[in-house]
Amino acid sequence: MMLIAMAGLPGTGKSTLAARIAERIGGAVLNKDDVRAELFPVVEYSREQDDAAVAWMYSEAARRIAMQPVIIDGRTFSKAYQVRDLFEAAAEMGVEPRIIECVAPDEVVKLRLERDLACGLHPAKNRTFEMYLDVKRRAEPLTVPRLTLDSGATPLDECVECALAFL
Repeated sequence: MMLIAMAGLPGTGKSTLAARIAERIGGAVLNKDDVRAELFPVVEYSREQDDAAVAWMYSEAARRIAMQPVIIDGRTFSKAYQVRDLFEAAAEMGVEPRIIECVAPDEVVKLRLERDLACGLHPAKNRTFEMYLDVKRRAEPLTVPRLTLDSGATPLDECVECALAFL
């Protein structure tokens, strides 16, 4: 039984890495942006919708975790309450969450976010570089044990191998 949480600001590579890890370990990825779009006919990108989507993800993770590893994706874990909620949900599942934090230089994130918006590659249509800078400015330090990977400086395959070794 394994619960993996992908932490990091928008555009830092959480979803890309989560998908590759899931392929390698036979895990299920639960993505907040996909869940929010399914749960709400009108997406507001509000804290309330985000929290409701993540609560659903934790419930679904609890249902699946005995059958396969579960990866929680799409939440930044940049607020203390988000980390607290993760640990509370994990405790209810009887597991210790493994946290993988993705970071990347601002210029890399800017290119990724602009590409995603131009191509419509991401379900969250509010992911702009300005939003990223706002989230970064308001972020609280992540103080729990974790693996931190710089997806802007480290090739994806190497990030995957580091993540698998950590897990």
